[in-house]
Amino acid sequence: MPKLSDTMTVGTLIKWLKKEGDVIKSGDMLAEVETDKATMELESFFDGTLLKLFVPAGSQVAVGAPLCAIGKAGEAVEVPSGAAKPAAKTPAAPAPAAPSPAPSAKAPAVTAAPALAPVIHQGRIKISPLAKKLAAELGVDAARVPASGPGGRIVRADILAAQKGGQASASAAPKGSSFFTSSGPVEDKVIALTNMRSTIARRTQESKVQAPHIYLEVEADATPLLELRSQLNTALEKEGVKLSVNDFILKACGNALRKVPMVNASYETDQSGQGSIRVHGAVNVSFAVAIEDGLITPVVRDTSGKSLFEVSSEAKSLAKLARDKKLQPAQYTGGTFCVSNMGMLGIDRFCAIINQPNAAILAVGGTVKKPVVVNDQIVIGQRMSLTLSCDHRVLDGAIGAQFLAALKELIEKPALLLL
Repeated sequence: MPKLSDTMTVGTLIKWLKKEGDVIKSGDMLAEVETDKATMELESFFDGTLLKLFVPAGSQVAVGAPLCAIGKAGEAVEVPSGAAKPAAKTPAAPAPAAPSPAPSAKAPAVTAAPALAPVIHQGRIKISPLAKKLAAELGVDAARVPASGPGGRIVRADILAAQKGGQASASAAPKGSSFFTSSGPVEDKVIALTNMRSTIARRTQESKVQAPHIYLEVEADATPLLELRSQLNTALEKEGVKLSVNDFILKACGNALRKVPMVNASYETDQSGQGSIRVHGAVNVSFAVAIEDGLITPVVRDTSGKSLFEVSSEAKSLAKLARDKKLQPAQYTGGTFCVSNMGMLGIDRFCAIINQPNAAILAVGGTVKKPVVVNDQIVIGQRMSLTLSCDHRVLDGAIGAQFLAALKELIEKPALLLL
C-alpha cells in the first residue's frame, strides 16, 4: 500500500481492477484505493503476471503492507505475514417473527403490513452511484439491501431485487411509522468514520488546539464584481466561458497575498520544539470542496501569476476531479492559503478553522441585499462578508487587516483582476 497523501496512514482497497492470472504491464491500473482525501487508482510499476491477491476488496490496509504479488507465471507465492486479513462477515440477523394475536370472534380481519428486512449495513454503505440513484427513485432503504457486487458493494440488480421483494422499500413500512408519528422508540444510529472523516476530525481538532485563532471581518461592496462578471459571461458565452464569484475571490486572494506576503506563511517547529515562520515564495491558493465524505481542498498553484480565466478553468477542473474522487496528491497538497466559500449554500457569514500548516483561511459568505449609506444617502447595496481566521503565532491583527483591505479593494474594483 503506497503513501498516496501526506497524511495517509491506512488506505481502503475499494475494488480490484485485475484478477489473479492476469498479465500486468507497467502503468496498468490494479485497484481503486480510498485514502484520507480521495479515491485513487493504484498503478502497477512492474511487468508480469498477477500471481496472488493478499487482501480482499473492502479491506483497510496500512501504508507499506503488501497488497498483491506480481512475478513470472507459475511462481509459488506465500502470503506474507504483514498482509491484511479479510474481515469476518457478520451474517444478517433474521427478521424477528411477529407474535400471533390471540383469536377473537369479534376481532375484525386485519391485513398485516409486510415485515421490513433487517438493517444489514451499518455506517457507510458501499453502493454504486447508479444503485444509489435508483434506490432514491424507488424509495428503497439501501441499509436493508443484501449486496452482491465486488467487495460487498450494492449494485443496480440488488436494488431492483429489493424493490421487487418490497421488504427494503419505504412503502413496506406500516402507515404511521414515520419519525414523527412512530409510537415506538427511535433508535440511535452509529456511523463508522471513513478515512477522510477521521482525518478531518483529527486535523481540525489539532488546528483549534495548536493554533490560537483570531477572527477579522469586513464587508465588501459586491455590486461592481457582480456587474463585471455578468458582462464578461454575456460577452464570452459563445466561447463557453462562465466565471463564478469564487473565481474572482480566488484570483483576488492571490493578488492580495502578493501585496501582504506575511499572510502567505506557515508556523513551523524543529526537532527541539523551536518555532519559526516560513513565508512562502509561491502563492498557491486552495479552496474547500464539499464531497460525500467531507471536505477536500484542491490547490490552484501560482494563483497570482495566472489570469482570472486561467484560475477559473483550473478551479472548475479541480472541483470536478474532487467530486469524482480522482484528485492526485499533487493537486490537493502544497496550498499556502485557503478559501472556504459557503455563500452558494445560503450562509451570510461564518468563521472557518485554519487548514494547517497555513497561517490563515478566508471564509466567504453570500451576497446579501441590504440598506447601505452611500454619499449620506440610504440605498440598496449588495454586501459580501469576508472573515479571515488567523494563526496568532504568525499574524497579528494589523497584518490581517492589511490583507483584508487589499482584498476588499480588489473585489470592489474587479477590473484590476483583469490586468
